[in-house]
Amino acid sequence: MSLKVAVLACVAVVALCDKAPVHKPLIPVYTPRPYHAPEPAYHAPEPAYHAPKHYEPEYPDVPPKYNYNYGVADGYSGANFGHSESRDGYKTEGSYTVDLPDGRKQTVKYVDNGDGLVAEVSYEGEAQYPEHTPAYKPAPPAYAPPTPTYA
Repeated sequence: MSLKVAVLACVAVVALCDKAPVHKPLIPVYTPRPYHAPEPAYHAPEPAYHAPKHYEPEYPDVPPKYNYNYGVADGYSGANFGHSESRDGYKTEGSYTVDLPDGRKQTVKYVDNGDGLVAEVSYEGEAQYPEHTPAYKPAPPAYAPPTPTYA
């Protein structure tokens, strides 16, 4: 008989434990602590250099005076050009030359006395326009055309 009571007690425990407990969910309560910023531990040093309040560029009082020239003659690329210029105060004189693709040589001489640029352009030689012959020839087809078949 005690076995029957033990089995009955186990069945009752299982029946009672089968359901999940029902209770009201807990709402979390959050109370943030007040934030107090720490005192700064670093203080910026004083600058060692004090820039002037206003900078005025300084220009020389003497008028500009210079001479220069350059030239390029490259046989590999065919580049052939040059430039020369001289200046004394407001008076500027110069010239440049360049070989043009059509075979002529262009020369530009210019003068500026402070009142505007005056240029003189001249050409040496006669323009050459050779007949264009295309170098491309299409390759022959790598396969023979198919032979027609009739049914």
